[in-house]
Amino acid sequence: MATPNDLFNEEQATKDYNASSIEVLEDMEHVRLRPGMYIGGKDDRALHHMVAEIIDNSMDEAVAGHASWIEVELHDNGHVSIKDNGRGIPTDPHPKDPTKSALEIIFCTLNAGGKFSGDSYQTSGGLHGVGSSVVNALSDHLRVEVARKKELYMMEFSKGIPQAPLARIGDAPNRRGTKVTFHPDPEIFGSLKLKPSRLFKMARSKAYLFSGVEIRWKTEIDDGETPTEATFKFPGGLADYLNETLSTANTYSDAPFAGEMDFTKKFGLPGKAEWAINWTPSRDGFMQSYCNTVPTPEGGTHETGFWAAILKGIKAYGELASNKKATQITREDVMSGGCAMISVFIREPEFVGQTKDRLATTEAQRLVENSVRDSFDNWLANDTKSAGAILDYLILKAEERIKRRQEKETARKSATKKLRLPGKLVDCSQSAREGTELFIVEGDSAGGSAKMARNRKTQALLPLRGKILNVLGAASNKLNSNQELSDLSQALGVATGSKFDISDLRYDKVIIMTDADVDGAHISALLMTFFFTQMRPLIDNGHLYLAQPPLFRITQGAKRVYCMDEAEKNRHLENGLGGRSKIDVSRFKGLGEMNANDLKETTMDPETRSLIQVQIDEDEPGETGDLVERLMGKKPELRFDYIQENARFVEELDI
Repeated sequence: MATPNDLFNEEQATKDYNASSIEVLEDMEHVRLRPGMYIGGKDDRALHHMVAEIIDNSMDEAVAGHASWIEVELHDNGHVSIKDNGRGIPTDPHPKDPTKSALEIIFCTLNAGGKFSGDSYQTSGGLHGVGSSVVNALSDHLRVEVARKKELYMMEFSKGIPQAPLARIGDAPNRRGTKVTFHPDPEIFGSLKLKPSRLFKMARSKAYLFSGVEIRWKTEIDDGETPTEATFKFPGGLADYLNETLSTANTYSDAPFAGEMDFTKKFGLPGKAEWAINWTPSRDGFMQSYCNTVPTPEGGTHETGFWAAILKGIKAYGELASNKKATQITREDVMSGGCAMISVFIREPEFVGQTKDRLATTEAQRLVENSVRDSFDNWLANDTKSAGAILDYLILKAEERIKRRQEKETARKSATKKLRLPGKLVDCSQSAREGTELFIVEGDSAGGSAKMARNRKTQALLPLRGKILNVLGAASNKLNSNQELSDLSQALGVATGSKFDISDLRYDKVIIMTDADVDGAHISALLMTFFFTQMRPLIDNGHLYLAQPPLFRITQGAKRVYCMDEAEKNRHLENGLGGRSKIDVSRFKGLGEMNANDLKETTMDPETRSLIQVQIDEDEPGETGDLVERLMGKKPELRFDYIQENARFVEELDI
């Protein structure tokens, strides 16, 4: 029964929470408050992604046939300029708001741009209409110059806010196009600076991706290794790019299998695909993929279509050559030594996330596979010397893979009998490593929920008792005698340090699954430190992941959504789920409090979950080691300095 005090408290709480409590953020304010939603974070990668957003706008002009050159210049004051000779951003008043120019709308409004209708651009890298406005919001100074119809216009902004109306500043009889100069805001990015070497590589790669454009590079910052001026134009496109990348490697074909296909001619659809691939015993295989000149480091449907075409083509050639062993070849064998690049241009591509790391357009798989397959079949038939060498190499890789799998199955069975499974490991039933996953969870309660939610065939569990040892602050004898780390190494089937052998790894994916709180983050940091220092190849080969359990579950009648943070929860509460009944909010305090169905749907089922792959920046691998040592090493004063330098960028504290 409610007491008078309870009623008073409820009444007071109702008064305190009213319409005035609902905060509505303007576009630019929201970008500055949540930059991770738009550029993936506030780190070095996100900083340089801002430059890529502006370059992509100029590249769209070039791909559409309206610009022939793009100039990228890094200034000694930290500003960067991107200039092109395209049509120039429209400067006339916008029909929906005649008080503002189209240029101001583009740079100050999310979801505004010339790429939604398809009338101005058949294919483009910037489809969400947020690139220019996000860069503007996250810059303490941005200046736009537009030369259009022989007139020169200029407008300046600070933190997304116009500093003055668009102004005509003179005539431009011999100039056309757009120039954007901006300086990333230190309030967002702290002490991070744009790096000449990284921008140089970015500019060069863009020139490879569209053979018709000339990229001009300049920098006023001399880092001792990057040219201060350069001009890039590559008529051979991706074939030139791959030849340069493999210039010192022995390859099974003198020239790569390269080509391009116009989708309009073959399928009656706008767009095209360009590709290049060669095989080499000198290095591990790799794939660099792009959509509308935007890098897609996590791959997607265009990569799937490409590898499907290559695999079917080489197996068909093996059948024609009466080599029965060709049937053993799998996609893993084709990719293991295959150094490939694929670039597609399609209309209205669908990406996973604003940073466009993965292409999700289903149609792209069919378009790429059908385009590449016919060309590959002809290439193999016309160059039988290269085809034979590649086929023999891939059969050898297949035989090695089968032998490793057989040895692993034998080792797995004998290890199981001999060790009785380390710690509290709950193993999966599948013998082969391919497709298996080990979830590292904190505590028995989380392990209980995960045990019911897992796929018994492919998913194993290893519960940990609390926080593991910080290996950077421990002596080697203490590390070797630690039971938790010993159990982890036994479960994975590998040794640590110099004795680590990636071929001994028993699982395809190692997934750290901890609570979404401070303790969970600390455990994840300790585990990542352990893997980075003791099992580095596990990260380099893409086997380490972080699970992303949700914080909230919102239900309204039969409808249900999961939210990763407060901001996402508040958006759903504001908009509702479309049902008529009362909205119910549940907060998960830990994985152990989630029922098996919730845990499976949100965190463990490959069809519905979202994982973060732990990666090391290939351009700056030394910085990762320095940061790990600084944050997890023996010197607390380094951690203190880091906290002082970055505390002002913390948006939310879990106290």
